[in-house]
Amino acid sequence: METAKISNLYTLEETIAKELFAGALYPWEVLPKIGSFILELGAKLSPDEYEKRGENVWIAKSAQVAPTAFVNGPAIIGKGAQVRHCAFIRGNAIVGEDAVVGNSTELKNVVLFNKVQVPHYNYVGDSILGCGAHMGAGSITSNVKSDKTLVTVKDGGEQIATGLKKFGAMLGDHVEVGCNSVLNPGTVVGRDSRIYPLSCVRGVVKANSIYKRQGEVVARQ
Repeated sequence: METAKISNLYTLEETIAKELFAGALYPWEVLPKIGSFILELGAKLSPDEYEKRGENVWIAKSAQVAPTAFVNGPAIIGKGAQVRHCAFIRGNAIVGEDAVVGNSTELKNVVLFNKVQVPHYNYVGDSILGCGAHMGAGSITSNVKSDKTLVTVKDGGEQIATGLKKFGAMLGDHVEVGCNSVLNPGTVVGRDSRIYPLSCVRGVVKANSIYKRQGEVVARQ
C-alpha cells in the first residue's frame, strides 16, 4: 500500500513533529502517541519563541490566537499560526507554522503540518494533514465507524487492519478537499490530490488524482 506510507504522503521537514514519525511506516501508527509527544516536545521549546499558557499549552509568540478561541492541552501552536474566532482545540493537537484554524473549527488528536488550512466550520479528529493541505468550508473527518468496530484501511483488494477505533483521515501534502465533503474513517488521500465538493470519501485515493465521486477517480493532468 505505497500511497499510504509516510514517506509518500508527507515532507517531514515541514512539521515540528518530525521525530514523532520515527520508526513508523504508516501515519496512523503515531495517532496514539501524539499527546505524550507534545508533553516531551513542549518542555524543550525555547521560551524566547514559545509561551506556555495554562496547563501543557505552548503557543508561539508570533502566533495569533483569538480571545474567543479555546485551546486545551496538550497542544502546540506553531510560529505564525492563526487560531481564529471560536476555534475549539480539544487537546493532543499540533498546529504547524503559518497554519490556519478557522472560525468554529474543532481539532482533536491531530497533527497539522506547516501551512495547513482548516479555516471554516471543519471537524478534524484523529487525523494528520500534510504541508499546505486545505479543507474547504464544512468539510470534516469522520473518525468513528457507525458500528464502532476497528478501522481498516482499504486500497482496492488490499487491506490493513489498524487496530484503532478512532481514525479520521491522512491527507498528504497539498491535498485540496472541497466544501462540505466527508472523509470517512480510514481515508488516505495521496499528495497533490483534489476532492470534489460534497464528496463522501473512503479508502485510499492515489497521489495526483481528482476524486469526483465513488468509483470515479481520474489522474490530474
